[in-house]
Parts: sequence; structure tokens; C-alpha cells
Amino acid sequence: MLIYSDILEKEDRVSATLSRQSVEPDEINHAIEGAQTALGGKQKSDGHWVYELEADATIPAEYALLEHYLDRIDPEKQAKIGVYLRRIQGDHGGWPLYHDGGFDLSATVKAYFALKAIGDDINAPHMRIAREAILDHGGAARTNVFTRIQLALFGEVPWHATPVMPVELMLLPRKAFFSVWNMSYWSRAVIAPLLVLNALRPKAINPRGIHVQELFVKPPSEVTDWIRGPYRSVWGRFFKHLDSALRPVLPLMPKSLHKKALKAASDFIEPRLSRGGLGAIYPAMANVVMMYRAQGVPDSDPRAVTAWEGIQDLLVDHGDEIYCQPCVSPVWDTGLSGLAMLEAASGPAGTKTAETLESLKKSAEWLRQHQILNVKGDWAINAPDLRPGGWAFQYENDYYPDVDDTAVVGMLLHRVDPENSKEAISRAREWIIGMQSTNGGWGAFDIDNDHELLNHIPFSDHGALLDPPTADVSARCISFLAQLGDPDDRPIILRAIEYLRAEQEAEGCWFGRWGTNYIYGTWSVLCALNIAGVPHDDPMVLRAVKWLESVQRPDGGWGEDCATYEGGTAGEYNQSLPSQTAWAVLALMAVGRRESEAVKRGVAYLVSQQDEKGEWQEDAYNAVGFPKVFYLRYHGYKQFFPLTALARYRNLSVSNSGKVEYGF
Repeated sequence: MLIYSDILEKEDRVSATLSRQSVEPDEINHAIEGAQTALGGKQKSDGHWVYELEADATIPAEYALLEHYLDRIDPEKQAKIGVYLRRIQGDHGGWPLYHDGGFDLSATVKAYFALKAIGDDINAPHMRIAREAILDHGGAARTNVFTRIQLALFGEVPWHATPVMPVELMLLPRKAFFSVWNMSYWSRAVIAPLLVLNALRPKAINPRGIHVQELFVKPPSEVTDWIRGPYRSVWGRFFKHLDSALRPVLPLMPKSLHKKALKAASDFIEPRLSRGGLGAIYPAMANVVMMYRAQGVPDSDPRAVTAWEGIQDLLVDHGDEIYCQPCVSPVWDTGLSGLAMLEAASGPAGTKTAETLESLKKSAEWLRQHQILNVKGDWAINAPDLRPGGWAFQYENDYYPDVDDTAVVGMLLHRVDPENSKEAISRAREWIIGMQSTNGGWGAFDIDNDHELLNHIPFSDHGALLDPPTADVSARCISFLAQLGDPDDRPIILRAIEYLRAEQEAEGCWFGRWGTNYIYGTWSVLCALNIAGVPHDDPMVLRAVKWLESVQRPDGGWGEDCATYEGGTAGEYNQSLPSQTAWAVLALMAVGRRESEAVKRGVAYLVSQQDEKGEWQEDAYNAVGFPKVFYLRYHGYKQFFPLTALARYRNLSVSNSGKVEYGF
């Protein structure tokens, strides 16, 4: 809790930043040492880092309801989740998708349902204003597909309120349009158990008999237009008619085919099930738990135990409140933390060099142990002859390695322990090259996963059924390959650069698919262009620099709102943010602007915002799962990115070349 003196102190720091164009080297060194100590103190004994990964109200609410679905209610957990949900309720009466965001109908319906299940009085002020806001926005009938499925599982809406998704989809071959193999990994992992639930249509135990019929403008039995626009194109209307046509046909399918499809779903799920959970993401994990219950699998069955325990690992208990993470991010956090610590320890001005390098050798060993070398995941459907060699985002998710993570880890291993990591780096390089899409870019998990028409089916109202190549992931792959410097990789890099050139926005920035947003995308690309040898005076680079400088805020920092995914102006927010300022500063330094006033002011902002613990604070969400639908807050971003930026600024001042020599 801030007291008045804290507020005055912060205002003084900001005022000082506004009046200063640069800071003294001693101040920068002091800031680096403090941040290095703080970040190093978060390293686990085995060498890895892991920070909290927070989403919106949706997943904690779903978890609370899952306990009621199963009749596995833990009163203490329920009460603490209630504390969390009440705290993050917005001034508009509902729940947003990110900090300070607008009202979101689906998140609000789930949060209200969860709080009612937890025991909140529906006439309490926070419940009353939430209910009024829901009804003002059309009521629960107008929620998104996943919310309507949740309501169907509790018997609050009929199953025909959800799109047609027959379990027979599991039998379709790769070449079939509606094949699950044409969808993204996260969609495939979520859909497989969901198709079983849709086929069996179980009903929640719901021991307390909690219902939310008060959230409907008219009774669900009277609603006739569950599947409706707005449609993204004429294809949306076509698929709506197809949905209507299929409904009377599905019951006529042979029972033998239906049984075969149910088995195909189970056969898909079980090899991919581990303590990390199916796909290592909450929605898929929760669907598996409900699926096993619907199939009559006892809770004591090893499969059911594994699925349930994986979900428990996602809970974050702060003593007075609990929330559920969408997944965990140890490999990503370790890669980025390691690069930050390495930058701080590097060069003639490096600090705590010996102890940092020793600790990073442990990180390298931990990462090598987590490389996936023996499992051909779902990506292999498009590259059957490619050897595995990537890293997953999470502790355990062997079927779904992440291209982005693999590139970051590869760059860290190449810098911190190249000799012992030679084979690991070689396998990572081989895998990343093999994962390049036809257009020269890279997606996060699949090759050429870009069948855009699938995003027009009724089930895909979130518009994120696919994993096409993106500028930020592609940039990371370029950075990794260029840092390795193998001449054989030059044609691959050049194809990717042309992809990036085509992806540049008219303003000069690049879209950030996995981080917020255009500042993130532009930082990623400029780092890649530099290490790949693109001249700093290339028109593409100059446009990007001009855009970055144009969105710098008066206090010297940068900030960008998640609203930019929803039509907001690129590069704008109501305040500067440490993580985003660091991205912008790193981007400008990568293309030779270390001495620019923009960089100096950005560095001054970062120094001014560091607290006495050597850390930075920010509440804003800084990443995205699905644009317009699902956003993320990486708690580590505010720490390791500012450290990286400050350390690089210092190191470039004593560099022989004055050039950033690495891909990140």
C-alpha cells in the first residue's frame, strides 16, 4: 500500500527524469548491480528461473467452477480465489481482460458464476453491479463459445447453444479441411478432450446447486440465435449455415464410427498427458480432468491423478489470495534471465563476473537437460523427417516445443557455455531451420499453420485457431541463426528478412504477436536485422527508428496498451513502463543509436524508476495469448529486460566496435 510520502517520492523521480537527458556512469553501474543482485536472488538452486504468469479472471474462475463440477471443493482455496477475483474487478462493474481494460462479457459471466459458487451474496454491491453490467451487454447468451460451453456443462444453457464440433473430427486426415492437424497446437490440445465432452454431454455435480439464470435477458430455452455474427467474412455466414445443416445429420452417424472417434481422441490424449498436463495449458488440462470423470474413470486412476495434479501446480498462493496461471514459463524465464545476467557480467565493465558465469553454467546444464531430443511432437506431421531439438515453454511439454523459446535458449547457450552445449546448439539449429514456413517466416509451434478460413467457423469466435508465422518469432530465429554465423544458413536468413520486410506496417513498426505489441515486435525485428547484417541506414530500419522515437513519452519512457490489439493507436499507453522502455532502448541500440537522445532519456527513465530493492514495478499486462480474447502478464519482464538494457548501454560505451554483437 502506497503512503503519501511514497507518492511524492515517485513524483519527484518522474520530474527528475523529465528534466534529465542522461545519467552518470556511476548511477548506471549502481542500478545494474542492484538489478543483478535482485534477479540473481530469484534463481533456483538447480540454475533455472521461473516467474509468475498471470492472465485475467477467466482461469481462476474456471478453476473455482471446476471444483464444483467435480465436487472436489476445497473451501480454503475457494475463499482465497474469491479474494483475488474481487480485487481485480473493474470500475465498470465487470472484469477486464487486462489491467485497466474495458468490460469483457465472457470474463465477467465466469467471474460472477465463480463468486456465486464460492458463496458471495448476489445482492452484495460487487455482484449486483456485475449482474447489471452483464445484462446491459446482452446477458450470458451473448458470451463467447468457451463460456457457453462452460454454461452447458453446468446445465445453464442447452448444448445446442454451442457450435457443432463432432468427435468424428478426430478421424479426419491431415488433408481434410476440418482436420485437427490444420489447427494450432493449443487448439488441438483443447479440442481433443472437448470433443469427447461434447459427445458425452455430462453435467456438473454442482453439489451446492448453484445456477446463474439471473444473467440471461430471456430464458435460454427461448433463445434461438446462439450462433450469430458479427462474421469476419461471407465465409462466416456459410459456416453458420453448414452448422445448421449438420445438426440433424450427426445423430445418424454409425455408432461404430462414433466409438472409433472417441477412441481416437483418447489415443491422441494419453501419450501427450504428463505431470505438465495435456499441452501444459490450463484449458486443455481442465478438459481432460472433466473428460475422465465423464468417462467414468475413477479419480484414483493414474491418468486422472496426473491430470489433476498438473492443474494444482498452476495455482499461485499469496497467503490471502490464490489465482490459477494459464501455464508456467520456466524455460522462457530462464533464457531471458540468463541473457540479462550475462549482459551484466560481460565486457570490461562487467560486474560480479565470476559468480554470475558460474551460476549461468548451472542454468545451461538445466536447459540442456530439458531439451527435447527423443519425441517427435505434433509439428512432425508437416516435417516427418526432421529430428527433434527444441525446447518447450514449460517444465514438461514434449509434444509441443516452442520455436521462440528454442531460439532464445540457443542464443544463451552459445554465449555462456558453447563448448559443452555444442550438440544442443546443433540440434536446435537443425530443428529451427526445419520449422521454417513456406513464406520465409516461423510460427511458434507449427509449419505453414495458416489455413485462415478455419478462423471463420462458429467455434473460432476467438479468431485464434491457427499458428501462422509472425514477425517476432521469425526475428528471433534470424537472431539465433545469424549469431551462430554458419554461412550455409545465409539463404534461410535472407528469405526470412524478406518476410519481415513485407510484414512491416506503414508506420514503420512490426506487429507483436506474443508481446505487447508494436514496441515488442519492432524491438524483436531490429535486433534481428542488426545481427543479420542489414545496414542501419536501410529504409526499413530508418522507418522503424523514426516510429520508435515518435512514440517516446515525455518522461523518456515508452509504454503500449493491450488496446492496440483492439484498434488502439500503436505504441501508446497512459504511462511509461519499464519493460517496454527496455525493449525500445534495446531496439535503438541494436541499430547504432546508442548515443541518441532517445536512448539516453530512456536509460534515465529506467534508472529513475528502479526501487531500493533493485527492482522495477509495473501493473500493466505485457503479452498476449489471443489478441482481443486473452492477455498475459509476465511478472519477470519488468526485471530482466531493464537489466539487459542498462547493461548493454554500459557495455557499448567500452566496446571496441560500439556495435551490438549478439542476436538478442
